[in-house]
Amino acid sequence: MAETHTLAAEAREKGSKGAVRSLRRQGRVPAVIYGEKKTPELIHVSYKEINALYQTGTFMSHVLDVEIGGKKERVIPRDVQFEPVRDFIIHVDFLRLGKNATIVVNVPVHFHNHDASPGIKGGGVLNIVRHELELSCPADAIPEQIDIDLKGYEMGDSIHISAVTLPAKVTPTITDRDFTIATIAAPAAVVSADNEAKAEDKAEGDSEEAGEAGSSEKED
Repeated sequence: MAETHTLAAEAREKGSKGAVRSLRRQGRVPAVIYGEKKTPELIHVSYKEINALYQTGTFMSHVLDVEIGGKKERVIPRDVQFEPVRDFIIHVDFLRLGKNATIVVNVPVHFHNHDASPGIKGGGVLNIVRHELELSCPADAIPEQIDIDLKGYEMGDSIHISAVTLPAKVTPTITDRDFTIATIAAPAAVVSADNEAKAEDKAEGDSEEAGEAGSSEKED
């Protein structure tokens, strides 16, 4: 399970654009906490801290405890807005999480035991179809990552969601098919040679069909 980080915040009043810009000049990021049928709470947080969390690459799937004046709110980031030209964070939306809440998050996939895959050892390439899985999880038990063991996979094999053991009470949001997460593909050189052979076979087949058609017309 991902570790819960405590983020210090301060309350703010709804103000003008000038007041918001002033906060940003002070190294603060305006934010809002909403959800659970409660009044949205306007806050501001440290740019340095929120940017460091965002740069981890898993910010959007991490539960946080936002501390405001000694009170903590359990939240999860739901939207991050950036300045379009200079690409720095200018606003964050947090969703308030109630007790026993279930949420949908994207969790990264990590692959292990490449050396134990006969397909990869034989020159195959791990072709990752989904770098993240969209999962429905208890808010207090979001997995840090989903680990997939490549042991035993041959060239041409596919890894489907049905082959992955998910934590308790964690389920994929796609339920209508056994979707592919990755494949052990043939290397480009092998694929290219195979495609060339197929093209040659097709060309020969087309030529033979044309010849047969021409012979039929002459006989007629």
